[in-house]
Order: sequence, then C-alpha cells, then structure tokens
Amino acid sequence: MITWKNLDTVDAYQELAKVEPVNLKEVMSGENGAERVKKYSVPMAEGLAYNFAAKQVDDKVLAALSKLAEETQLTEKFEELYNGEVINTGEKRMVLHHMTRGQLGAPVEADGVDKRAFYVEQQDRIADFADKVHSGAIANEAGEKFTTVVQIGIGGSDLGPRAMYLALENWAKVNDTFKMEAKFISNVDPDDASAVLNTIDVAHSLFILVSKSGTTLETLTNESFVKDALKNAGLDPAKHMIAVTSETSPLAKSDDYLAAFFMDDYIGGRYSSTSAVGGAVLSLAFGSDVFAKFLEGAAAEDALSKNKNLMENPAMLDALIGVYERNVLGYGTTAVLPYSQALNRFPAHLQQLDMESNGKSVNRFGEPVDYVTGPVIFGEPGTNGQHSFYQLLHQGTDIIPLQFVGFKNNQMGRDVVIQDSTSQQKLCANVAAQIVAFACGKADEDRNKNFEGGRPSSIIVGDQLTPQTLGALLAHFENKVMFQGFVWNVNSFDQEGVQLGKVLAKRVLAHETDGALKVYSDLLNI
Repeated sequence: MITWKNLDTVDAYQELAKVEPVNLKEVMSGENGAERVKKYSVPMAEGLAYNFAAKQVDDKVLAALSKLAEETQLTEKFEELYNGEVINTGEKRMVLHHMTRGQLGAPVEADGVDKRAFYVEQQDRIADFADKVHSGAIANEAGEKFTTVVQIGIGGSDLGPRAMYLALENWAKVNDTFKMEAKFISNVDPDDASAVLNTIDVAHSLFILVSKSGTTLETLTNESFVKDALKNAGLDPAKHMIAVTSETSPLAKSDDYLAAFFMDDYIGGRYSSTSAVGGAVLSLAFGSDVFAKFLEGAAAEDALSKNKNLMENPAMLDALIGVYERNVLGYGTTAVLPYSQALNRFPAHLQQLDMESNGKSVNRFGEPVDYVTGPVIFGEPGTNGQHSFYQLLHQGTDIIPLQFVGFKNNQMGRDVVIQDSTSQQKLCANVAAQIVAFACGKADEDRNKNFEGGRPSSIIVGDQLTPQTLGALLAHFENKVMFQGFVWNVNSFDQEGVQLGKVLAKRVLAHETDGALKVYSDLLNI
C-alpha cells in the first residue's frame, strides 16, 4: 500500500540526519580521492555515467539514503505514476510524459483511447508531415520548399524544445541530418518577435504555434505579430502555420493552420520535450529519425529509474543526494555546469523543470510543510562560467553543490592542437581541475588566495552528445525532480505559482486596477 508522508515524519530521514557528515577535503585528497572516483560511479543509459565521488557521501550515508528510498516508496510511487494513477493531485490528473517514449508498465486508457497509442499516432503524423515538408510535397504558395521553422510558445513550449534543438544543431549538421533551421519566439516583448522576423525569409518559413489550451496570452499575441508580418508580405498565414495543441482547444480544428498535432493535459509543459511540443520542431529541423533516437535514449534512462537498488538507479541516487544536501547539510542552491557549448540553454530548461516542479511550500494535500523543498537552480556552460560566477562558488560564504556534465569528444569533429593539447582536451582538463579544486581547495597564508575546499560536485560524463545521450540526460533530470518531489511529499506536476501574475496582468490590461497595481500601471504607461 502506498503512503504519502511528510519528510519530517519519516524514520529514515531522522536516521540520515544523525549520520556523521563526510569531510570532503579529506576523502578526496591523495590516493583516497583516486579510489573514490573509481568506486562512486553508477552507469546511466546510452553509455553515460553518474559519478558522485566528490559529493559529501560515504557508505554510511548511502545506506541511510537507501533506507529513505525504501521507506518513502520511491520506485513504487514511480510505478503508480507510469501505470496511470492520479499523481498530479492539484489538478487531479495522471502524469504520462514517460509514455511519449515508451510503455513502462500496464496499458493506460484515458479520454477513451490507449494513451501510448495516442502518443505514437501523433509522432507518426508529425513524421509524415515533416517528411512531406522536406520533400517539398508540402510547400509554400509558390511551390517552394520551406527552409526555416519557427516555434511560437512560452515556458515549457519554448525552454525545453529550444534547449534540445541547440543541443543537436551542430551534431545534425556534421551527420547530414540537418533539414531546416529553427528559430524560437517566446517573450511577449515585441523585440523578441521582431528580432526573429528580421533574420528570416517569411516566405520560406513555417511557424508552429504551441499552446495546449489555445488561450495562452503571450503565445497568441506573438501569433498575431507573426500573422501581421505574413500578411504584410502578401502571404496567407494559414499556409504557413501549424498548431500543437489539445484536441479540445479552439486551435484543434481551425482553418488557420495547415495541420494540428495534439498533446493532452497529462503532460506538463516542462515535461513536454518528448511530446508533440518538441517532436514537431525537432522532426522538422533534423528529421523524424533523429527525434526517434532522442526518444530511445529517454526511454532507456526511464527503464533504469524502475530499479529498486539505489546503486542501479542513477536518477534516484542523484535525487536523494540532493535531498541530503538540501535538508541535512542546508545547501539552498545547485549550479548546473555543462562543459559543452551545445548545452548552453540546458540550465535554463532545468531551472523551469526543477523550480516550477518542486518550488512548493505545501504538501500534496495542501498542508504547509515544516522543511525546505526545491533548491534554486542556475547555470552556464563551462568554461564561460569559470570567468563569471565561479569566484563565488570557490570562495563565497555559501556552499553551492555543483552538477557538471562533460563529454570526451566534441560534436563536430574539428579541433586543433595548441601548446601540445587540443581544445577538447583543454575543455575536459578544466572539468577535472574544477572538481578537484572545489573538493580539495588549496591552503595559502594569504587569506585572499586561500581555498577552503569542501565544495561538493557530481559529474555526468559520456563519450559524445548525440540524440540518444541527450534523451537519456533529459530523462535523468526529469526523473530526479520527480523522485525529489516524492521525498518532499509535494506535487511536482502543477504550477499554481505562475497563475496569480497572469490574473493580475489581465486586470491591468482591462484597466480594472486600484491601489499599488494602478500606480504601477500608470508608472509603466499602460
């Protein structure tokens, strides 16, 4: 029987809090450190590995974390999720984003259909559409091929798909699968849409409007902006636009679009990169085969998250170490640091994924919790971040856990030897150096040059960033966030915190304001 308990009522959590903390500087120095790096590594899907040697854990901490996983029934709750139980208690919905990439358990039926079959059908429809666009069977009004695809969406309709596109853009170019350039319009700031429109040939551009409800204010505003640009160019917007929406939205059967592809309420925006939300733009940009490989990687990582053994479940292990850092060691922030320029927008996606999911102060039943929950997430690619905020990470007053991502090989296969090493070797050298520098520090009589060390990090490492490894990486973090939400007993699948601002913005635009809201409206000349 599944039980949902607040973290501070869990016996294993009380035991975890009593375990003596690890002296990271001590255990990571010399040969001790060498043995830890070899020992504390867990295989992930698609040849990736999660190495947590530089975290403040040892076998005693890991044993306590394993008990915590067992008592909080993490894998059992995941099983309920993928078998179609109503896990999203706030909105009284199932949570089915895993089903977009595979069948983990029993068939799930909703809205009168088998949901796995529904998602596969949408993927097949998108693949057929993309193939016809690439061949020229679907073309612009002059019978010419579309060369650019532009996604119009915000939040999960932008951050995830944009991050995934940028992650695979160069890989696709060198592997001869690059089909169309993709652009993204998200911000309601007119400068965003204008900047994109100024860089494309609208006559050869296909626009994807992404809105589950069909009523998202920012997205519909940007759609009007784009339609206006198309009309001014003497073009029919209906022959340049497709929609990704729900079957019940006003966009679903509208003549304003060449085609409509469907998502549903069981997939939250921040979890939608493997649904039609990411599928349409990625299939158009790179071909449906590349999107299929991306889904394969995600499915393989999902399968690992079913393992009850903590040391065979990298997402659950990563999640529980994060809970230990947040609730026992008292660290409030996590930095995500990919040493891959292709992942330059991946931290931005994880900001939404993590903070929108677990930034909650009430439990699944609406009751206040007496412990901290989701951390602040931020990040930037290395080595750029080293010349930006690493000063605070190394010598600031707060200890900030770090999550590195690195690859042995670059995507494009082009490099040069300078001072006896390649650029890729220099990049990887920086990752290795930073992990040890953060953990071990360096003593110096000049306090300004003294590094205390003891700053924890982990690294996910692989051979190369490919569609499969990207899918596995994405699923790892999605499942990590899910497991942490289970431990904290919060609902990781609603986002009521974004609603109040939307409501007040509508009041401002309707000039139904008073008090401070009216004064701010006047200040901004609304």
